[in-house]
Formats: sequence, structure tokens, C-alpha cells
Amino acid sequence: MEQRVSFITLGVADLSRAREFYETLGWRALPQSNETVAFFQCGGIVFALFSRQSLAEDANVAPYGEGFAGIALAHNVREKHEVDAVLAEAEAAGGRILKRGEDAFWGGYTGYFSDLDNHVWEVAWNPQGVISEDGSFHFSSE
Repeated sequence: MEQRVSFITLGVADLSRAREFYETLGWRALPQSNETVAFFQCGGIVFALFSRQSLAEDANVAPYGEGFAGIALAHNVREKHEVDAVLAEAEAAGGRILKRGEDAFWGGYTGYFSDLDNHVWEVAWNPQGVISEDGSFHFSSE
């Protein structure tokens, strides 16, 4: 298997509500989106929203579990102050702040929010990272 992630798909309770949340954050749905799925181009990967029930059926698993799902998505920013700005945007769009921005033990600055379906997002500034024009993240070679 090649080392690559092509899609990240979140199972959501209400697709139109979830799509509106991400669009309120400034994301633009791709034309391939329809009433059953929303696609967003994110650098070299596609971020998708799909009915939680349908996604669970497709994977042949139960649609609901208990507690933290053991995964966090991350949105890295170019400047430290952008962490707090993105957290404020998420909160204004209806997201819930889990952890306000603070200095991290590894030298960066980070905070967390959850979207309307409780998917956890980290917002981080990493002084060792470089974000390209296309939005892709890379560690600096220095």
C-alpha cells in the first residue's frame, strides 16, 4: 500500500446542516456534491461529509459508539494569531470550543473545537511547519 490519504469522510447526523457549517467557515463544496454527499478539495485530499447511518452501513459497522472516537483532524495555520481567529470562526458557526488556544509543550500554539457532530478539530500553528500556496503542510527542512 502506498503511503497516501486520498479522502477523509465524516459521518454526520444531518448532511445539509453539516455542509452549511463548513461553508460558513468559508469552505466551497465541489460540483460533484449532491443531496447525499458533500465534497471539499483540501490540498491533495478530498474532505467529504456523508450520512453517519449510510457510512456505517457501507462499512458494515454500528453507526454510534460511546465517547471519544480516537481521532482528531487538524487545520494548521501560517501564523500563531490565526489559531484564535479560526477557533472564533468555528464557534461563530456553531462549533463548540474544547480548548482555547494555548502554547503547546512542543513549541507551537494550539486549540481544539468540535463541529456540529462532535468531530474533533485541532487548530495549530507549528513553527517547524510550512504551508504551501495550495494549503499543503510540510515540515521545514531546517
